[in-house]
Amino acid sequence: MALEQLSDVVQKCQAVQDDKYSPEDYDVFTIAGRACIEEGHSAQVLSILDMVRCMGWNLLPPLVQLLLKQEVKNRTPCQAILKLLLKVCSPKELLVGLLEQVEETPVELLVNSFLLLLKPLKEVLMRLGVRKASSLGMVLSTLLEQVAKLPMPRSLEQEADDFHPLCHCCTSLMAFVRPFVDEARPGPPQNSPQDELRVELLKFCMKSLSEPLLQVQFQDSDPLAVSPLREFAVDILSSLTAIGETLQGLVCHPVLSKRRVAGFLEEEVRYPKESLASLAHLLFVHHIAMDAFPAVFRTEEHCIHKGLELYVKSLVMVVDGTVTVTELEVKTFTNVSQSLVKIMTLCPAHHLRTKGLKVLQLSIDKFNVEAKYKFFQCMLKISSHSGVEGYIIKNIRNQIDFSLKPGNENDWFLGVHLMPLLRQVFVLPDGPETDLLQYMDRLMESLNVLRYLVIRDKVTENQTGVWTELTQTEERFMRPLRVGLNMSKAHYEMELRRTMEGNKGKVKEKSLLSVAVGDEQLPNMTSESQIQALHSALHTFDMMESVLVRIEELVEVKDLP
Repeated sequence: MALEQLSDVVQKCQAVQDDKYSPEDYDVFTIAGRACIEEGHSAQVLSILDMVRCMGWNLLPPLVQLLLKQEVKNRTPCQAILKLLLKVCSPKELLVGLLEQVEETPVELLVNSFLLLLKPLKEVLMRLGVRKASSLGMVLSTLLEQVAKLPMPRSLEQEADDFHPLCHCCTSLMAFVRPFVDEARPGPPQNSPQDELRVELLKFCMKSLSEPLLQVQFQDSDPLAVSPLREFAVDILSSLTAIGETLQGLVCHPVLSKRRVAGFLEEEVRYPKESLASLAHLLFVHHIAMDAFPAVFRTEEHCIHKGLELYVKSLVMVVDGTVTVTELEVKTFTNVSQSLVKIMTLCPAHHLRTKGLKVLQLSIDKFNVEAKYKFFQCMLKISSHSGVEGYIIKNIRNQIDFSLKPGNENDWFLGVHLMPLLRQVFVLPDGPETDLLQYMDRLMESLNVLRYLVIRDKVTENQTGVWTELTQTEERFMRPLRVGLNMSKAHYEMELRRTMEGNKGKVKEKSLLSVAVGDEQLPNMTSESQIQALHSALHTFDMMESVLVRIEELVEVKDLP
């Protein structure tokens, strides 16, 4: 009966265009398909499944329930159905269906569930390609929630037992995660999908430090005994290092100080205090992964950290907007600013670079309007770093925006005084020959400032003076940038075509290539990575061009009578 119903609904659905099946069709297919599987007609289900791909994932629950049973006569056909579902159905729907089965698995069957479902979950994630980061985060969160339900081993003997649920699941979980960790390792070319993947893996590792590792009572009496949970801890700490986090940086992570700045809640999500405490306990009490931790902190790093904290302590006692130009001219201010730039750009410790940037902003906030103006002028002259210059230009824009609001008018970020500063902003260091990738941060912020000004400042009011000098800005900045963009895009598009054509049937995927763009030799990398780097560069040029085109359109409209 069930087999006949299934055949009927499949024949009906084959006549429907664009897979626009009715809710009744879904219900009949699901009920009949489940009944056929439960009655042992798996081979017949397999033969017709490819005809109705979009409904196939509804068969996951009965398949998983049968496969989780210890004795299944038709296990092979059921496995074949599952394999076909993973191949033909939508990965998004499969992901939801598989996670539902993980969540609904009783605790006593969780080990079997992991053994059965982790491989399909990995296959589905791989089908998502570069879009898999957020889905991986959801999968890892769900798996950890299930692991947290398992009882803790009460002795070293229990922990060493291959069949202890928690130990077995933790071991399986790390085997599942390891390929994603390898994929997320920092290295050229860096791209946003990798960054998203690192964030999700960071959250997973930090959550694992809290649950289950914070609750584990490690037994150190027998160092030679097998300890799956100790191995799990080692893998978690190794994964943190692999995705670019330093153990010493995590131990010293200043979570509490981040409460004073915007975005600290995001920091607490990524770096929970309980997880950091668990990390410190694993390192200093049980000496897990201690070989990757410096025996002594680098002296200069330790001093930089203390110096930054001392400077912050001095700054917080100063009222915002009260430091004048006279005080700014004291040589110490210039020296400290230059030191902050060096920390932000050269310090190998990520947490110190981040802190240096926040301290720089804190010091900027203390200056009055004139002092800010002079400071920005000075920094654009001495920084020699695109990222720092971009950050200063962003501050200039914020200060202009503040000055344009009623009651905030001043002589420094409006009118005559503003123009010399904007001339420092709207400039190409080497004219059309400027390396646009090297100066990307600076140029994007400069374009954003110019776009903001032509939108915000009306031609009839011209409070900033941008319309007075528009012709000079076009000649000195916009037109050379247009030429530079055209030249750069042509170079990279030509190199991309050459690389892709050279790969067709001639170069193996893992072989190393060396590519020159203009006079610049790109580092050796695989052909796939080389193509990805060229695409990334072209995407950067497209972003710059889109903002430039928007500015040109706005200028043209406002120039019309």
